[in-house]
Amino acid sequence: MRVDLFDFELPQERIAIVPASPRDSARMLHVKTDGIADQTIRDLTEIIRPGDILVSNDTKVIPAQLFGKRPSRADGEPVSIEATLHRDIGNNCWRAFVRPAKRVKAGDVIEFGGSLSAEVIERNQAEAVLQFDTRGVPFEQAIENVGVMPLPPYIARKRAAGDEDKSSYQTVFASEPGSVAAPTAGLHFTPELLENLKACGATLLSITLHVGAGTFLPVSVDDTDSHKMHSEWGEITPKQAQTINDCKARGGRIIAVGTTSLRLLESAANQDGTVKPFADETDIFITPGYKFRTADILLTNFHLPRSTLFMLVCAFAGIEKMKHAYKHAIENEYRFYSYGDACLLEREQ
Repeated sequence: MRVDLFDFELPQERIAIVPASPRDSARMLHVKTDGIADQTIRDLTEIIRPGDILVSNDTKVIPAQLFGKRPSRADGEPVSIEATLHRDIGNNCWRAFVRPAKRVKAGDVIEFGGSLSAEVIERNQAEAVLQFDTRGVPFEQAIENVGVMPLPPYIARKRAAGDEDKSSYQTVFASEPGSVAAPTAGLHFTPELLENLKACGATLLSITLHVGAGTFLPVSVDDTDSHKMHSEWGEITPKQAQTINDCKARGGRIIAVGTTSLRLLESAANQDGTVKPFADETDIFITPGYKFRTADILLTNFHLPRSTLFMLVCAFAGIEKMKHAYKHAIENEYRFYSYGDACLLEREQ
């Protein structure tokens, strides 16, 4: 399909750079099979039915943006280096985007302060493989001490990350460290809202998909067939798969909290819609024409034009319906992107 089918004009003032407060006060555009309705996240309690299951993503964002110094190779001054981690490849080794990349080569050691340093194992253009030394401190603690939350580019261009982002850019579900971007639909939930949803008869279940920096990469080709999707690691345990399948068998609806949850569910689904245990990489790329096998409803944020995520929601609810919904959202001053408002989509049959 032509990528320009998924383009639209978005005024810059519609892009949220701070989250709603409190979280569950965010607006929610309900895109139904027969129309749209302006609601709020708290209205989920009126939509949930007994027996439904909400499937969220429990990945935890790590403060993956690091600022350090590379010692001088001669008698000059140390060189300031910025590294943004984007892929864990094991044994305290990460792939990272580095700046200025030309000042970095294999064998360099970058000091990030505290107990954290890294040796450059290799560099390929703007990307490097970094082997971290935490001097005996757990890696998660070491980067927590010196790292900065990696805000999305459209926020970072307008303001620097602050201490408040370490909590506001983390969902209430977060428990498994490994993401460099938040599964943003989950940012709207509070402990109180979750308790209210359980009181409505919903089952709450969290699976894990670690979100990589590739989620922000633009689609640079003219046709979707030519786009190479980034891969991310996810896991659905046997017990979780059984819980999802039992819900479906009882007639309950699967409500995916976020595109990451939906992509993982679809990656783990058989042709008949049953979900099998999964622990692997997924690079599933969903565009209109895809036949969904799992979720009945998707809660998600408003996405970038020409992005793979806008393509996914168009596949889920229909291209023309989503273009109409986004036009309504822009005209009615909904807040877009990671810190923005939500969209609740019913799957197009």
